[in-house]
Amino acid sequence: MTSIGRALQKEVFQLNEERLITCCHVGKYLKKKKSSFLCIVSSTSIPINISIVQIKQTDKQTFKRKRSWALAELKSIDGHNDSTEALEFDMYFDKVYRWSASNTKERQSFIHNLWRQAKKHILKEMPTFKNVPVSWITEYAMTPENKFENSDLMEMDNDNDDEDFQAITEKEQEDLMNLMQECNFSIGNAEAFMEALMKELSMLDEKNVQCVLASEKQVEDLMKNLNEAIDEAERLEKLLDSYDEILCHVKETMEKMEKKNSMISIANKNNQLLLEELEKIVTRLNLSHKHQKILEDADFTTPSGMKDAVEAGNALKEAMNSDIDKALLQLSAVQEQRRRFDKYKEMFARSISRQLNNLFIHYGNYKGKLDGISMPLHGNIHSDLGSYTDLMHWLKVMDQKSYRLLKNVYTDSFGKLYETNLKNLFESAREKIGVMLTLTSPTSLLGHDRDIWSLEISADDRKKYDTILDQVLTQLEPVCLQEQMFCVNFFQLDVLSPSSKNTLTTLDGTEISTEVLPQRKVEKQVNEDVRNMMMNLFSCLKSELDNLIEHIKRQDSFYCMYVLVRLNDHVMSAKSSFLSNTIGSLLIEVKRSLDQFMYNQIESIVEYKPPRKAKCGILAYVLNLEEFATHADCLLKSGRRADLEKWYTRLVDTMIEYIAIHANEHNKTPSQVIKMENYHHLYSLLSQLKISVLDSQRKEAKQKYNEALQAYVTLYFGRPLEKLNTFFEGVQTRVASGVKMSEVSYQLAFNKHELRKVIQQYPGSAVKKGLEALYKKVEKHLSEEENLLQVVWRAMQEEFIRQYKMLEDLIQQCYPGSLINLEFAIEDILRFFSDIARSH
Repeated sequence: MTSIGRALQKEVFQLNEERLITCCHVGKYLKKKKSSFLCIVSSTSIPINISIVQIKQTDKQTFKRKRSWALAELKSIDGHNDSTEALEFDMYFDKVYRWSASNTKERQSFIHNLWRQAKKHILKEMPTFKNVPVSWITEYAMTPENKFENSDLMEMDNDNDDEDFQAITEKEQEDLMNLMQECNFSIGNAEAFMEALMKELSMLDEKNVQCVLASEKQVEDLMKNLNEAIDEAERLEKLLDSYDEILCHVKETMEKMEKKNSMISIANKNNQLLLEELEKIVTRLNLSHKHQKILEDADFTTPSGMKDAVEAGNALKEAMNSDIDKALLQLSAVQEQRRRFDKYKEMFARSISRQLNNLFIHYGNYKGKLDGISMPLHGNIHSDLGSYTDLMHWLKVMDQKSYRLLKNVYTDSFGKLYETNLKNLFESAREKIGVMLTLTSPTSLLGHDRDIWSLEISADDRKKYDTILDQVLTQLEPVCLQEQMFCVNFFQLDVLSPSSKNTLTTLDGTEISTEVLPQRKVEKQVNEDVRNMMMNLFSCLKSELDNLIEHIKRQDSFYCMYVLVRLNDHVMSAKSSFLSNTIGSLLIEVKRSLDQFMYNQIESIVEYKPPRKAKCGILAYVLNLEEFATHADCLLKSGRRADLEKWYTRLVDTMIEYIAIHANEHNKTPSQVIKMENYHHLYSLLSQLKISVLDSQRKEAKQKYNEALQAYVTLYFGRPLEKLNTFFEGVQTRVASGVKMSEVSYQLAFNKHELRKVIQQYPGSAVKKGLEALYKKVEKHLSEEENLLQVVWRAMQEEFIRQYKMLEDLIQQCYPGSLINLEFAIEDILRFFSDIARSH
């Protein structure tokens, strides 16, 4: 550490004319890798200034000042515990710096020298030394008697006991170099240089002795003067003591005066605050004489009187809702003013309630003009009542009881008015619909015979019902929306009342909110208030709508489709309102009716029983699907398309499944014919409707139609050349057993002679006769309504030609060069089929 101290003295402190007293190698507490040096430094010039400097060693092995503090800035030093083996200590300046020394000796030396310098140079307030051994903060802690082992530091301390070490200055160094040059000695002749110095020193001592002897008289005079100075100093000291006593008395007097001034200042400040608070109370609780007169006798008949009444009411509300400290409410003057405000509030609220109560009852008796399917608007009434909006808002804040009573009077009076208007509206609508055949049971079911469908209403009637319902909803929409907007604004339904929130009692006892509810809860409460009031005003609206729809339902079992579309349109145009919610609930009910209606259609298909005594053609539910789709087209083209599409897929899937089941149950008509005709009819209808959601069902119907057609041709066409086919089956059996096809003619049972005998049994005339019998059978099986006779006949023609070509190929392969052929050609077959078709 001695070499580091010399390096620090030379590189850092000597340039600033500072002297290093001691240093300690430290690291930050818990971060020992970042090390530095804490140094106690003294200035070389007077006055002596002691500093604590933190030195950092750079990567280039040079030293650099990081920060420094004056010794006077040190507030305390904490050694953590009084153990001599501890390494940590804290230094308190403007903030706390926590260090950890590299070894215990450096820590002990640094703390002791810090205590010594503070003891020596700090005159006012010594820093406190906590949790350090007592022996470190005594004057002789570093003496040999205490057996301190660090000789370098001890030498530095011993020097400090006698006189602070002063390093030579640059000027002294320059003088020493000049002296050495005058002697003109080389560095190797140091002994001669020392002898010369000793001679000059002896000469200087001799001169000093002579000067002392020569100045003996002056010394005696000096001593005399010193004695006189001591006497004078004692006199001055006594004088200063008397002055000090006077100053102490003055100090005590000034302290008393300062205390009195402080109390006067506090009193003045309190008086000022009291005055401000009283002025605030007086200002807030002030109600002008003009406003008092208006509150006592308000005039609501003129615009100017209404304006003055609103201003007076707001002034009273502002005064009563003033934010005044609870402690001040105990003042008798404040309580008296509160009683006066309560009196004015009661009188004003009573006047408003009386005026509005009379208006509500008067306007509730207004009937308006009723003509057909129409409902009068009440914009003129709302306009007249609108001038009282501010007063109603005032009542909601100031007098909840009066506000609720007026709200009930309004809903009762106008509820009767709207009830009359609604009943007239719906009665007119029902009269326009008229009373037709009431359906006792659903008749428009796909599984019912077509003749029952004729009992249903016409398309014009259905359009009329839809138009009337649309007119009713169109009339309701502006009335309900206008009334809702008026009620929300007039009764301030979009603002929660104080009773529904956390509240604080104000000057007049009114409760105001102290906590804002979450936005979602506020909106829910507001919507609930609006809905309740509108339900009271339009209490019969839901039941009247239900009755009208039920009236339509009794006339038309398809009502659910166009009613659903119409309700959906109006629930969107009514937006978020009471009417929208009411129509929305009806929409859900009608949607359920649609689901039940479609379920009944499917059930009618499942329970369908085809006629057993007559020939079966197109099944009733397949035949009825076209007209059903026509009625359902309005729903398919609306925004509720998806509601029908999901049922359409189930409906057609059920048809595809039960066509096969019902075909197998019929005894008169072959099942292949029933499948073929019904799948063909269903495929044609789905292709015509072009409903994208039914594309897969359309492809399935086509596939099943082709399968049924092929099965019918295979079963009933059979093999018209039966014996010839049997003959060649035997040929194929021989070939399969290993006989070559070219050697079949050598087999006795299959020689050329046997082949000719079989061929002779099928002349052209016999073949044509057999085809004519087949045509009649097919004609008997197929129904005229689907008209598939020619399609089936062409399929049989193709099958006959296929069998003919197969037999010809076998003859050519097994009997080559025999010149054996059938007695008719393909052209003859085509002619036979064509002649038979034309003849029928």
